[in-house]
Amino acid sequence: MKPRIRTRAVVAVAALLLVTPVAPSAHAATDVHVEGSLPSGATYLMDVPADWNGTVLLYSHGYTPAGAPNPARNAPDDATKSLLLNEGYALIGSSYATTGWAVTEAVPDQLATLDAFGARFGRAARTIAWGTSYGGLVTTTLAERHASRLAGSLSMCGLVQGGVANWNSTLDPVFALKTLLAPGSAIRLTGFPDRVAATEASDAMTAVVAGAQGTAGGRARIALAAALHNIPGWNDPAQPRPAPTDWDAQQSGQYQAVVGLVRFPAFVWRQEAESRAGGTMSWNTGVDYRAMLRNSPYRKEVQELYAKAGLSLRSDLSTLDKAPRTRADVNAVDWMSRTSSFTGRLSRPQLNIHTTGDALIPVQSESAYLRTSTAAGSTGLLRQRYVDNAGHCTFSPGEQIAALHALEDRIRTGHWRGIDPINLNSRATEADPASPARYLAFTPAAYPRPYDRAHPSDGHRR
Repeated sequence: MKPRIRTRAVVAVAALLLVTPVAPSAHAATDVHVEGSLPSGATYLMDVPADWNGTVLLYSHGYTPAGAPNPARNAPDDATKSLLLNEGYALIGSSYATTGWAVTEAVPDQLATLDAFGARFGRAARTIAWGTSYGGLVTTTLAERHASRLAGSLSMCGLVQGGVANWNSTLDPVFALKTLLAPGSAIRLTGFPDRVAATEASDAMTAVVAGAQGTAGGRARIALAAALHNIPGWNDPAQPRPAPTDWDAQQSGQYQAVVGLVRFPAFVWRQEAESRAGGTMSWNTGVDYRAMLRNSPYRKEVQELYAKAGLSLRSDLSTLDKAPRTRADVNAVDWMSRTSSFTGRLSRPQLNIHTTGDALIPVQSESAYLRTSTAAGSTGLLRQRYVDNAGHCTFSPGEQIAALHALEDRIRTGHWRGIDPINLNSRATEADPASPARYLAFTPAAYPRPYDRAHPSDGHRR
């Protein structure tokens, strides 16, 4: 495919009400790049090629930590963006008005961006919501609550287990680390009064984990904590894949991911989310950690490392059983459930893709959403496919575009076709011959602590 020379008309729009409607045929002469602001204060980006094919892709970006730069984004990466523009897609997306756990701002800002697009360019023939990571949560929220605005949705490496389940599962590994590695410490796991307190707790736990990694017993206990969160041993694409029984190499990979979990999501990001929820939205009262480990795909590794260290896994699990537990604030759970948990009720097709070696949002999150959609009777509209790679959202451009094209086929024909690994890899290579195509047949294990609005009993576990 020959590259096209683009003439960009840059249009800055101060607010949605100031956008002037233009019929779709009016922008056929040049590619158009639009940057603007919404009444909420969020910014947005729009790129519309001269030969627009009539489809607009509404991109929801991933989590932006509080205080970090927060530019608007309309594609997951520049390479994928370029390929999609060359195929004639219009790409739009907002920054969200706030950073952190911003779902209450992200959803209306994304809808307002879609409105601004319609006012500027006219109504699209088809709108598809797509997003990565936390943006997968935003995308799925749009799909469940605003389906009339969409033809379908694509969640990539998405946080589709929902907010309550996510924060519960983030609590489990740090609970195990504190109980087994720092039992006499005053490290707080939830209920942080401010960011400073959360950072102090993060620093203290990071030091504990770093020290434990220097002993065989510490490494075994870190592996146990990782297994409770389903952190895979190969989660960094820059590192070689460990052999199936190379337990030490697998634990080394898990250690790096556990450090990342402790530094950010488990403490500092939690504090920001708690400030929105108005309290602690996580609990582990009544949790059976023996059963959780028994169902983990990393149980064998934990058993082998405990045996190598000469430690009793049974004894440590008993210690976890007897340790004081965290109780949630009912109102905080209700807020997180209302804003960030799912019903599974889809009325338009949704395709989810996930890498198998994701440590930040483990692939088992897809099992949680399958459970939700099954309870809601929506499984005919949902498909989930898997890419054999380590890392979070480490898809190639071709793999992402292949998923998009497969979703479009479902929208157009009413049937899921050509979404087996062979066909998806063929689509990926066709879309971008230079990038890898690694779809494979895969079924993730069950999510360890599911919570959704389709199962009323979930609300009685705290």
